[in-house]
Amino acid sequence: SDMATLAPVRAEITAPPPTGAAAALEVSGDRDDAADQFVIPGMAVSTTQGFMRGHGTFTRDGELIATLAGSVQQTNKLITVKPVKSRYNGEVGDVVVGRVVDVQQKRWKVDTSSRLDSSLLLSSVNLPGGELRRKSVEDELMMRDYLKEGDLISAEVQQVQHDGSLQLHTRNLKYGKLAQGISVKVPSYLIKRRKAHFHSLPCGAAVVIGCNGHVWIAPELREDADGGYNQDLDEVIPLETRSVMSRLSLCVRLLAAHCVAIYDTTIMAAYELSANHTTSDLLKAPVATEIASLVVRKIRAETADEDL
Repeated sequence: SDMATLAPVRAEITAPPPTGAAAALEVSGDRDDAADQFVIPGMAVSTTQGFMRGHGTFTRDGELIATLAGSVQQTNKLITVKPVKSRYNGEVGDVVVGRVVDVQQKRWKVDTSSRLDSSLLLSSVNLPGGELRRKSVEDELMMRDYLKEGDLISAEVQQVQHDGSLQLHTRNLKYGKLAQGISVKVPSYLIKRRKAHFHSLPCGAAVVIGCNGHVWIAPELREDADGGYNQDLDEVIPLETRSVMSRLSLCVRLLAAHCVAIYDTTIMAAYELSANHTTSDLLKAPVATEIASLVVRKIRAETADEDL
């Protein structure tokens, strides 16, 4: 009987996009209530005259027709279609997790899974010791001692350039170089933008949920005065903590595989619902589907309770 009751929810979240993507938008709460419309290419977006044609639409016989699969968004008279599946488009204030790919003059180039590599200026970082001062020639010569190719960092988007590339900064102590942990890559459109993207979870680990689709799972959150540059990579993480981190990473992957929005609430819900299964069982498709469907049901129930 339990399996019978799970079947409808399971069918909904395992359906291929755009259905699965629409479910993700519904759980995340990112759908625009004003438009409240999900369209696929060829569907009529609006038959009313007087609207302006925006991105993702074209005009045919006086009708606005969608050219993308996504949610309809209306700003005054302008109607656009926000695609569900697209590369990461950064916004000012976004928390991102990226990897340094190049060290250039007075800047680092960082891969943030956007269309162009992002820039982290030498003047936009906290140097070891945390002091705020003008960067000297010696600092420029020691750039590779601070961050080198392959290093993972957490940062915040400071500015979006005209060509769409992002300018980052790590001036806050919570940002900086990342040490030991697990990096999980998920589609960026599944990440729900929240006020906080750094979370110390009650299960005994911490996550940094990057808006660009990189989820960093670590033993704990550190706010070092040196920006995380002086890290002990030989430190042995306890087995219990590593097991928690491993389970969390599998929970994030199964949520992404079933198009469920990823934020701290859904990650913890999946972690708690997976308690009756071994870590290896989470790799099995039926178990992963069951947990994902239970997460969707739990979040919808909580949302319904809040509305009441």
